Amino acid sequence: MAKLVVLKVGEGSFEQGFPVTMQIGEEGDAPAIQTLGKLPPAPEIPQYYNCWQSAYLCLGWSTRLEAKPVQVTNVSVIEDCWHAVQVLRNRLNSWIHSESFRAIREKWLEKLLPSDELRVILQTEDLLLQRLPWHFCDLFERYPKAELAFSAPAYERVKQISQTKDKVNILAILGDSTGIDTQADRALFEQLPGATVQFLVEPQRQELNNQLWSQGWDILFFAGHSSSLVDADGRICINRTDSLSISDLRYALKTAVAHGLKLAIFNSCDGLGLARELANLYIPQVIVMREPVPDKVAQEFLKNFLYAFAGGQPFYLSVREARERLQGLEDEYPCASWLPVIYQNPAETPPLWSALSRPVSVNTSGNNHSRQRSLKKIGSQHLRRMLLTSVLVTSVTWGLQQLGAFQPLELKVFDQLMRLRPQEATDPRLLVVAITEEDFKLPEQKNRTGSISDLALARLLEKLEQYQPRAIGLDIYREDPVNPQLKNLAQYMQQSDRFIAVCKINEPTASEDPSVAPPPEVPEARQGFSDVVLDPDGILRRYLVAVNPHPASICSAPYAFSTQLTFRYLAAEGIFPQWTPQGHLQLGNVILPRLQPHTGGYQTIDTAGFQMLLNYRSYRSPENIANKVTLTDVLRNRIRPDDVRNRIVLIGVTAPSVGDYFATPYSTSKGAYQKMAGVFVHAQMVSQMLSAVKNQRPSLWVLPQGSELLWVWGWSIVGSVLAWRYRSVLHLELALAITLIVLYALCFALFAYQSCWVPFVPSTLALIATSASIVVQNASQKQGQSTKLYAESN
Repeated sequence: MAKLVVLKVGEGSFEQGFPVTMQIGEEGDAPAIQTLGKLPPAPEIPQYYNCWQSAYLCLGWSTRLEAKPVQVTNVSVIEDCWHAVQVLRNRLNSWIHSESFRAIREKWLEKLLPSDELRVILQTEDLLLQRLPWHFCDLFERYPKAELAFSAPAYERVKQISQTKDKVNILAILGDSTGIDTQADRALFEQLPGATVQFLVEPQRQELNNQLWSQGWDILFFAGHSSSLVDADGRICINRTDSLSISDLRYALKTAVAHGLKLAIFNSCDGLGLARELANLYIPQVIVMREPVPDKVAQEFLKNFLYAFAGGQPFYLSVREARERLQGLEDEYPCASWLPVIYQNPAETPPLWSALSRPVSVNTSGNNHSRQRSLKKIGSQHLRRMLLTSVLVTSVTWGLQQLGAFQPLELKVFDQLMRLRPQEATDPRLLVVAITEEDFKLPEQKNRTGSISDLALARLLEKLEQYQPRAIGLDIYREDPVNPQLKNLAQYMQQSDRFIAVCKINEPTASEDPSVAPPPEVPEARQGFSDVVLDPDGILRRYLVAVNPHPASICSAPYAFSTQLTFRYLAAEGIFPQWTPQGHLQLGNVILPRLQPHTGGYQTIDTAGFQMLLNYRSYRSPENIANKVTLTDVLRNRIRPDDVRNRIVLIGVTAPSVGDYFATPYSTSKGAYQKMAGVFVHAQMVSQMLSAVKNQRPSLWVLPQGSELLWVWGWSIVGSVLAWRYRSVLHLELALAITLIVLYALCFALFAYQSCWVPFVPSTLALIATSASIVVQNASQKQGQSTKLYAESN
């Protein structure tokens, strides 16, 4: 889409400088960017311009300024003209490179690409600023699809009434032709396809006035002599004896504008004065020659402009192409390519040639009703297309979702949402006894064969028991029997109803991660498996509550280590596990749902056994999950009885050398210390189940499949509505960006405060894909719809 750049030059002078405001926006939309700057004092520029103009006028060509014989121009005069051009050009570029103008220049280069189609409007009342060759500035030369126009600071849009027609209506005035060939201009219009041309050859004032009043003209053309030098307002010579100012035709021209006049072309000399007067009548577009123009140059410009414009080129690009093609004449007519200039009413948008024959509105009630019916029909068609597109995009997106195409991305979003959740307090029901690297150096550990010796374990359990914990869990593998010398330890492990030990299930045939047997002294009822389920990317996001072990497994515990500890804790309060008919776990009044296939972002995982999503407490350090002490702290009596009484105590290794660490949503790529020790993973699991039962902390849950589909479809519809509402690409991109922020915020709010995991990635894809599809459809069908609409209006 084309962009519009408006440079508003405030009151000033070349002696004092000019304040400048630049606005940039998409065509047809309000400006999105505004930047302030200043052109500094440059009193020499008027002198350089006057030097160039004097050299140009000395060339002596026969122009449409006045009738006079052709003079012979010598080479030195032409060289003087080109030298004056170069001096003026260099000074003009230096002016816009000044420090006070830098902000505008840099913002221009930042926001506008050389490939952009640009309409640049310079708003100023200063006549000399309008006469300067701004197209020589490097800001314009690097943009091949940009063209400059001038406008007055004051403007307004005139409500126009168009008439039914199928061709472009042109009123061509061929004025005083003394010394020039206006018949060449006539021949160009006679060959113009798709146009109806009314010629007025050297008309009388009354005849011209009547024609301007008579019907709706799209284009007004004048060829002949004109001038702005004698009269600042500009005059045109309509015949050999009469000349008129624009004010002499004021009412006729205002009527012509009201009846649909879009463009006035004055292919005559020194037309800026004419343009300024025409701007006061709010004519949408005017083309004039800013200096005296040779006859051949005027004819060549008209031919190239009509060829490009009637051929479908945008109005501004047609002017630029026709103007630049005049460079081929500059060996004979220096500076020909900078004579044509546009004077623009900023309230209007330049039309295409094809649109000039289509009425904007019709002054009959019957046609208005027909147009309204057409608009309603097109609106309903657009609504159906929006709904159909959203359904198709949602279907494709949902199919890819079911195939697991978005699972890796969705799990990354899950991790990010988990990390962003508010910090939660430490669970007061848990105590972790961590065995650190320093604990390996204790005297009690001198005979250890693993992470803890029998002697250290015996003394640890003895210390803990005297404080009456509700359950003790040993998250350390012990396949060998207790040292015969420590009979009390073996007896404790056999008889204590609150001691839970771990083993590892896995398949008996697994060679990389084989099963691990439980301690031989601990009965099966107090054994719990330590197995966890990692996602394909190695991150722990779900956990096993219960399984049916393989019959040949040396670990036959049906419940997880964390599950056994939870059951022991709740049993003291009369809460025992039950299983619902749907296979969910019920503890008291709380039902813990099992993970099903196609849950949230999970689409291609094995949900065998009873699995749940792991609803981590916000994790920044181990102490944020449960209170922690070390083995040394306990053995050296550095803990208080209240730290242990009625709590679940988990004993595990946190020493990095053992490597019992897991990647979690909180992990980074910085190493093992950013991962979570296995004993704290089990503490997370215990805390989750206890908090659900005792504190009504919700477990993570997902919407039913049908509701998730409606959620994705809803965002697809939002995308189609945005594409319908914002036709500007820049505004649509901004709206999509804001909508994506809202979508992410909703996903986070639901996740953080309702524990609901809703799909973000497929929703995002549906939103963007639907919006892009609607934009493409609008672009491809816009022309056809417009033709049909106007055809029905007629």
